[in-house]
Amino acid sequence: MKFFAILFLSLRFITSYAQEPEFNGRTWEAAYHLSSPANWGIERFPIPIGFAPQIPYKGVEDIRFTPGWAKAASDEYWSYAFLWYLEGDVKMDSKTIESNMQLYYSGLITANGSATVTPIITTFKEVTKDSNDVKTYLGTISLFDYMAKQPLVLNCKVHIKSCVGETKTFIFYELSPKPLNHAIWQSLDKLWTDFKCKK
Repeated sequence: MKFFAILFLSLRFITSYAQEPEFNGRTWEAAYHLSSPANWGIERFPIPIGFAPQIPYKGVEDIRFTPGWAKAASDEYWSYAFLWYLEGDVKMDSKTIESNMQLYYSGLITANGSATVTPIITTFKEVTKDSNDVKTYLGTISLFDYMAKQPLVLNCKVHIKSCVGETKTFIFYELSPKPLNHAIWQSLDKLWTDFKCKK
């Protein structure tokens, strides 16, 4: 879609020289099943992440964008989800998530042509785990919205999962500025409830 080319042009440029050149997000075949609802966008790139190389993992990021994620007037604005499909048994806690998200969004904002004009503040806590999660976290990410050029607070759910017989760690992030009782979360949650370790 058109907005991918506009919003992630710099991201693709950075990953093209900073990551393994053989990775192609359009043709890469996932071993797992993560739904791709009609009209939702998909983006994939390798980890380490070109715009946030300080995050110390190896794997793939697999993103699902709501149809209205880049439309300021939409209830789906900035509502999306992404999976980190990581090599090995990656240990995670609230402080690690906070640090990773600070690095991630600082790099993303810079990659999309904006200076970090407001500090990125992340706060996460472990909550009662969802079914089939190893751990579940809730938190917020305060950042600079490089599309609307103003501050924004994203609510975030983080799910940690490991699969029997796999030497992988799955970390799934759901994000939206809408409150957790808004209908958009039903769509984001469904991506995770429909997730399968194997296709």
